[in-house]
Amino acid sequence: MTLRLYDTLTRGYVAVEPLEPDHVRIYTCGPTVWNRVHIGNFRTFIFEDVLRRWLDHRFPRVTHVMNLTDVDDRIINNAREHGHGLDEETRPWIDAFFEDRDTLGLRPAHHYPRATQYIDEMVSLIERLEEKGVAYVSDGSYYFHISAFPDYGRLSGIRAEGLVTGASGRVDADDYDKENARDFALWKATTREEVGWDTHIGRGRPGWHIECSAMSMTLLGETLDLHCGGVDNIFPHHENEIAQSEAATACTFVQQWAHAAHLRVAGEKMAKRVGNFETVPEVLAQGHRAAALRYMLAASTHYRKPLNYSDEPLAASNEAVERFTAFRDRVRELAPVDVDTDGGRDEAVLAAVREARRGFEDAMDDDLNLPEAMGAVFAAVREVNRVLDQGGVSDEAKVGMLHLIASVDDVLGVLPLVDRDRAGELTADEAELLRSREQARAAGDYAESDRLRTELANRGIIVEDTAQGQRWRRS
Repeated sequence: MTLRLYDTLTRGYVAVEPLEPDHVRIYTCGPTVWNRVHIGNFRTFIFEDVLRRWLDHRFPRVTHVMNLTDVDDRIINNAREHGHGLDEETRPWIDAFFEDRDTLGLRPAHHYPRATQYIDEMVSLIERLEEKGVAYVSDGSYYFHISAFPDYGRLSGIRAEGLVTGASGRVDADDYDKENARDFALWKATTREEVGWDTHIGRGRPGWHIECSAMSMTLLGETLDLHCGGVDNIFPHHENEIAQSEAATACTFVQQWAHAAHLRVAGEKMAKRVGNFETVPEVLAQGHRAAALRYMLAASTHYRKPLNYSDEPLAASNEAVERFTAFRDRVRELAPVDVDTDGGRDEAVLAAVREARRGFEDAMDDDLNLPEAMGAVFAAVREVNRVLDQGGVSDEAKVGMLHLIASVDDVLGVLPLVDRDRAGELTADEAELLRSREQARAAGDYAESDRLRTELANRGIIVEDTAQGQRWRRS
């Protein structure tokens, strides 16, 4: 089956067919590093991570670029208030983003271009636009004349007619609402006292939209295979990227557009401007696990459907992670038998594995439907657990199950987070309590074993006894 994604531009499902055979070039809009990224942003970033992982599975080569916007109105205002230069202002937030990325197990992009490192490329693109007659200068600033681009509005459905007042209606802010669609700033003139760069088109700084066009085309070429972001990027940002890129090159800018829906709180979009947001460290400080947060953002709801954030989906996601982890642990600990004496368990297990793999891949190829894909996996887990309750299976069946688990989690990405928590969170006292409990059970002192189990539970450590010994996990 061929991977098909819903294309925002054509409003239909389109097969992913890269321009360069066997090489997919994908650009994803990264954070504006003026503050710590919240988990609503990570809903989009994790959708893009799942897409990246599935592209890695489906194509021999993938090049992934995620930009870092390190200059805009908010950053400049913060830097001025704090008495910082741009790098000093943005570096802590870039580091925090990478920390949260690693906490949630996102696969690093191949390139993280920073807007301030591509000023020359932006200036060159603005000059091309001026030569084409779609950019003009006013008081030292350069603007894109959207009425000169007839196809404006194809992506968002917001047409230029009725929204444009010509050169007299311009937007200088980096972010604005659809009601304020006007000619947008490509280059903003600045004084010596303001943040800016001295270039042959004058001193100034770039507008938000020109940054992504310049960086993406420099690193991936003038036509990209995939461009992704949140639905809030569709207008104005991605609409303006299309206009300025295609006006400059006369080429299609992006073959396919994919956008993730919002993370909501009580039905309202999670956003800093609303004040209803939480960061990754804040969620973990409440006792939730990184694996559960990742599962919720990735697999509890299809990426194109809004997801309501609360304790309920987080708890359900934690339960799903525990079921998947428990199955992995059970399979790992199986002692394979030489012969399946009743002649049926191996066949049943391998049939369930084949069905799970087929269901998982079909769902992923169908617009990246990870919730449905995990439904196929958990159906197999139930069937295999039922079979294993009846007796052992051969090494072939065990290997088949382990391969399925590994290939699924190569996309889902939760088991390394579980293993990291298991390996890194025991204090010396907790480790000693676990050792003491193991010794008590070995000596047949079950009263002491139960007492230690209760003490560990009070510390948030759940202990399970298995045929292979005790296992523990954080509650």
